[in-house]
Amino acid sequence: MKRAAFWLWEKLCAWLMMEYPPGQSPLCDFNRLCYELRPGDILLVEGRSRVSEVIKIITQSSWTHSALYIGRLCDIEDKRLRERVKSYYSGEPNARLLVEAVLASGTIVVPVSKYRKDHLRICRPGKLSPKDAHSVIAYVIERLGAAYDVRQLLDLARFFFPWAVMPRRWRSSLFQHNAGSPTRTVCSCLLAEAFASVDFPVLPFIDRRDDGSLRFFKRNPRLFTPKDFDYSPYFDIIKYPFLGLDDIGIYRKLPWADEKLIYNDNSDFDREARLPP
Repeated sequence: MKRAAFWLWEKLCAWLMMEYPPGQSPLCDFNRLCYELRPGDILLVEGRSRVSEVIKIITQSSWTHSALYIGRLCDIEDKRLRERVKSYYSGEPNARLLVEAVLASGTIVVPVSKYRKDHLRICRPGKLSPKDAHSVIAYVIERLGAAYDVRQLLDLARFFFPWAVMPRRWRSSLFQHNAGSPTRTVCSCLLAEAFASVDFPVLPFIDRRDDGSLRFFKRNPRLFTPKDFDYSPYFDIIKYPFLGLDDIGIYRKLPWADEKLIYNDNSDFDREARLPP
């Protein structure tokens, strides 16, 4: 019975994860994006699978996946963490690596090149200290191998439905104590927990007191979706189009006069200005 259920689960995951062909007009210069990635950056992905379409409907956003960039193996200074990454990754040693949580596979290490054909965006935590960046990376590495929390995804879907019209037994339990298993996670929840571990805000609740002082409250990490890192005012959004406006060279559009006219100083310009038409 368990074997049949496992076989059915594998088939369902394969069907949900099957990707549609990439778009004909990519929006991102992948090579330039890879060159600019820094350890601690979040990479947002507009997925092309069936489950991505479901996530788009649930979250009302085109961003369906998020992963944390941890750099190359040689960038991980802590030997124990580096060995742990090696135990979950056997590809090119100089590849740029991400830690992500995906359906069927759980929390894994993959090369950035996995998303070469996808629409991507970098979300960079503003002014995150090197020490805290290391702590965030260590947090996700420690959770490699954790299973994907499918229940949380379904729970999140229920949370988006009107509360009053749903039977009580079908309502979301995201706010209930110890909801779900601590050894399971989803992509955005894992990253929200990692940044919360160093008190870096993503989308905190903010209370302004009568005296004008502020208090920050951490949100339930289970409520985070990939779009929240794009929406957060504490993350810088970095895009790398194939041809940006800055790449055109606006100085080439200046109203230059006849290139045969060359001036030595302002007195030449004054004499030219006094010449009759």
